[in-house]
Amino acid sequence: MARPKKILAITGGVGGAKLALGLSKILSPEQVMFAVNIADDFTHLGLHISPDIDSLTYALAEQNNQELGWGRAGETWQFIETLGSLGGENWFRLGDKDMALHMRRTGLLNDGTTLTAATVEITRRMGIAHRVMPISNDPIRTVVQTERGDLAFQHYFVRDRCQPSVSGFRFDGIENATINPVIRGYLTDCDGIIICPSNPFVSVAPVIEVTGFLAATGHIPTIAVSPIVRGAAIKGPAAKMMQELNIPSTALAVAEHYQGKYPGLLDGFVIDASDAEDLDQFKLPTVATPSVMVSLTDRIALAERCLSFYDEL
Repeated sequence: MARPKKILAITGGVGGAKLALGLSKILSPEQVMFAVNIADDFTHLGLHISPDIDSLTYALAEQNNQELGWGRAGETWQFIETLGSLGGENWFRLGDKDMALHMRRTGLLNDGTTLTAATVEITRRMGIAHRVMPISNDPIRTVVQTERGDLAFQHYFVRDRCQPSVSGFRFDGIENATINPVIRGYLTDCDGIIICPSNPFVSVAPVIEVTGFLAATGHIPTIAVSPIVRGAAIKGPAAKMMQELNIPSTALAVAEHYQGKYPGLLDGFVIDASDAEDLDQFKLPTVATPSVMVSLTDRIALAERCLSFYDEL
């Protein structure tokens, strides 16, 4: 299998955005498109907030906040601190620069613009040449089923800090959502799909389960990068979720989850070098390589390894 000339990268969250930046450094805007989870989106303080689109936008613009690991670099917090002092909801930490982006997106949507067009406008103005595409223009919302009842994703993730025990997930609206036509068109002559190291349950599932996505991917060679390294999630609650769902928090279990839930989807799997001793347990072609991305060099190296993996399949 030759190295693909056109890639679709599926991403959600900070880990996915790291690999996406690496891919953007070695592939032109014609060679890679990013399909982004929108099921974390929510309306807060009257604003449409798209956390995964924003994580990727800030990463590709190289304006992400390295200290916090989320949000925008050089951020100030006068708005949210003042709001809190006035008794307003301040559990979702919106920085001042971040607020401007949400205000702009919400204004565009209120004027009848699609989420795709709003994202194109914002990313263009932030100097991003690559295409950042929401998986759908239709609303999808992750609901986390917990011991405390059903929780909207951001209430579970941010407000409650992932503390409630999880028993399952559902994606409200996904049955009525259709694949973004720009992504569908791109897939007609796409050569490869990379699932970035994102949470398989709440970042990847709402992308690949959108009506029309799996049908459009057909026989496009697909590889996934494990978000679990040595039993832990580099970022986010994936390992905790797996334990509460009685799934071993291992890279092998992530691969088995994809294979079991989406038969035929994966042609290859990428794990961290520290998990190499488990390679013989995988039932699909798997490679081990350093996958913990601390520096830009790490991001580019993992992106290169993912592309070279296609040569070996």
